[in-house]
Amino acid sequence: MLSVFALDGIAEIVSGDDLASIIGDAAEGRLQDGDILAVTSKVVSKAEGRMISALDREQAITDETVRVVATRAYPGGVTRIVENRLGVVGAAAGVDASNTPHGTVLLLPVDPDASARVIRSVLSARFGLRLGVIITDTLGRAWREGQTDVAIGASGVVVLEDLRGSTDAQGRSLEVTLPAVGDEIAAAADLVKRKASGLPVAVVRGMGHLLDEAAPGARVLVRPSEKDMFRLGTDEAWHQGFDAGRAARD
Repeated sequence: MLSVFALDGIAEIVSGDDLASIIGDAAEGRLQDGDILAVTSKVVSKAEGRMISALDREQAITDETVRVVATRAYPGGVTRIVENRLGVVGAAAGVDASNTPHGTVLLLPVDPDASARVIRSVLSARFGLRLGVIITDTLGRAWREGQTDVAIGASGVVVLEDLRGSTDAQGRSLEVTLPAVGDEIAAAADLVKRKASGLPVAVVRGMGHLLDEAAPGARVLVRPSEKDMFRLGTDEAWHQGFDAGRAARD
């Protein structure tokens, strides 16, 4: 049976905090073998000193951008959908100005998979349990309104469940079924963490079959841009095609 609950008792995280130990204190007596902890990337970034001075958030977004996917002007500025240094495509390159002191912004962890490994190693050793850890962040979705949490880092847990080669209820072979279970766990955890509740860590119980110490991190969830059928926004694709056509004509 699946159950999800948030860990309370975690105070504001600042640079240099031992996040794994703080989570462990909050989780004392509450974890079971096979649990998966979903940790909001914001507290990981704060502990790792990823808060920077930035009077201009737009410049910080530019600095974190690897590839511009799409832009759209609105009355207050321009929304930019970009690929960031982690390969994640989303708005504003993951640069966050909410719940940070004025004149600062928060960047995503440098290596969320490595961050997840450290947290899992400390907690597994402390409690003597098999655990998984997922680092989560919030993204929008193409063709869908709203946002949901996804996995941007992981350790000890399968985030992409390969069902290809198995059969469905009617005995037909599954050829392309590849559930993004890491993202599903992140989204389930967000239901209890919420955005403004001060509950940055949730425990997901009942998915112990996904634990695997040899599982790759969440980077496997990132589709390479060359395989993306929609790698550009509408305006960007139109202008690129127009320029190519004009060059061919000339």
